[in-house]
Amino acid sequence: MIYGYARVSTKEQNLDRQLKQLLEIDCDKIYEEKISGATTERPELQNMLSDLQPGDKIIVTDLTRISRSTRDLFLLLDTIKEKGAALKSIKDTWLDMSEDNPYSAFLLTVMAGVNQLERDITKMRQKEGIAIAKEKGRYVGRVKKYHEKHAGMNHAIELYKAGKHTIKEISEITNVSKSALYRKLSEMKKAKIL
Repeated sequence: MIYGYARVSTKEQNLDRQLKQLLEIDCDKIYEEKISGATTERPELQNMLSDLQPGDKIIVTDLTRISRSTRDLFLLLDTIKEKGAALKSIKDTWLDMSEDNPYSAFLLTVMAGVNQLERDITKMRQKEGIAIAKEKGRYVGRVKKYHEKHAGMNHAIELYKAGKHTIKEISEITNVSKSALYRKLSEMKKAKIL
């Protein structure tokens, strides 16, 4: 069996580009999910790993889709190898674990290290940039999605006050997440506005 695995980090992102590439290479089954790749605790990834049989192959469009950390990538590779399966990346053409090729394993180690270094450098630069911006009084933090004039949130609060809908219904009507609405209502109750 050839399994495809497609992942994006947020619900706002779409999987179309990855799915198109995986369908073009005739995957027998494609596992897809919209979830952070920070850990391997992803339902569809785990389902795919449990379905693996000897001789199966996993195809990803690029390595960052299956893992965001070097450590997790190597743990995943060990699991895949133990099951007698292989991993292949479309973008990272040098990675094809379906052949017993020591160069592929070596390049995987090097490239995974380079990817990890890039992520670490980006995080370091981001922290440095924030520190400099704070010193200059220009750092305001992350912009709130649901600000005071957000039409969806304001409508959600109106519906809540009317008392005719559940939180789930309000969330569906206004497209405001339940957790954000609960937070806003909690803030309003603490401030004795509600």
